[in-house]
Amino acid sequence: MSPSRTFAYPARDDRALFGRIWGEPSRFLPLVCLPGLTRSSTDFETLAEALAERGRQVISFDFRGRGGSAYAPYASYNIVQEAQDTLDGLENLGISRALFLGTSRGGLVMMRIASVRPEVMAGSILNDIGPVVETSGIARIAGYVGAPPPGDWPALVASLKAAQGIMFPNLTAEDWERYARQIYADDAGTPRLAYDPAMADAFKAFDPTKPLPEFWDGFDAMAPQPLMVIHGALSDVLSATALEAMADRHRGMEVYTVEGQGHAPLLWEAKDHKVIAAFLDRADP
Repeated sequence: MSPSRTFAYPARDDRALFGRIWGEPSRFLPLVCLPGLTRSSTDFETLAEALAERGRQVISFDFRGRGGSAYAPYASYNIVQEAQDTLDGLENLGISRALFLGTSRGGLVMMRIASVRPEVMAGSILNDIGPVVETSGIARIAGYVGAPPPGDWPALVASLKAAQGIMFPNLTAEDWERYARQIYADDAGTPRLAYDPAMADAFKAFDPTKPLPEFWDGFDAMAPQPLMVIHGALSDVLSATALEAMADRHRGMEVYTVEGQGHAPLLWEAKDHKVIAAFLDRADP
């Protein structure tokens, strides 16, 4: 097991941003992991430990307002700012080139980075996200962002299972407990949000009757690099139609479908780690 160590660095507006590192620099390019909208580096712990044991350093950033990073004005909780914060974090660590893995929102941040600094990216993995995002999935997510959790862990676990059981029908009782503690913080035995509740303000203008902006320019900027897309078979965010369109535009794109999981695959299983590690080895120049 390879435990992580933490680091902090200042954003351009002087807010303290947080990240975690597993493993040591090696002859392999590091893997940079970027989390989902309200999530943090804790989502990558199991995967990062497995990859670090194989000799690859893994770095994950908590976007501003999430995890260990400082809160900021909610208007700065956007993909452009988060991409800049990530690039500044890499510069702070002295990393000029890396492989990337982004879950959901993290994948959109990767597309922004590909648009403005493609030389930083040697290869990418998009975890259940693409340039076309389904409004049904965003509507589901908008329904819980910023909502205070129940007052105790058993009630939270039950609530989480009721809300997301359709996405993860095969999780055991122990898995739901693990999932809850992965995405919520513990405050002296009481669960609390692990992100700024003001994140919900970003969804106030969301209209589920209108299509969302598409990110084809950022996706097309990834064309020169190896790319794998992890697709949750039950996903309501990345559709099979979008996946087919992505494959048409990136002919070398690999797809790994995680059966029995929706948005976004948890990447807990040894099989997931093996598939990801093999792709990273192929993509690493």
